[in-house]
Amino acid sequence: MSDALLDRLQRSAIACALAIAVLALVVTRGDGWAALSVVGGAVLIMISFVSIRDGIEALAAFAAGPRDHSQRPKVGAALAKMVGRYALLGFLAYVMIARLRLHPLGLVAGASSVLAAAALEAARFVRK
Repeated sequence: MSDALLDRLQRSAIACALAIAVLALVVTRGDGWAALSVVGGAVLIMISFVSIRDGIEALAAFAAGPRDHSQRPKVGAALAKMVGRYALLGFLAYVMIARLRLHPLGLVAGASSVLAAAALEAARFVRK
């Protein structure tokens, strides 16, 4: 995947999450917690998306790096950043579910925003 495609997918996912949040607000007749649940799910999936993307880019840089071991990029920092992001992801999920008591269906709807964006990108590709 190219960087332009991933950037477009990320922007589309944010737009889909906002559309789903507005839809949740309309369907629940102004219940802000439903829309907040969708936004929370979108935040969780975006952290995961960015973490996976950065991890793959670091791995690609390591694989394409020079063959001399002293000049190769360091993997430890990228691994620590990825582990830190997943720890943050777990903490945020705990806070959203246990402490804020956001609705699980809203969280799932927000997390599906990347899936909806990927479906839109596939439809754009097929249409061309």
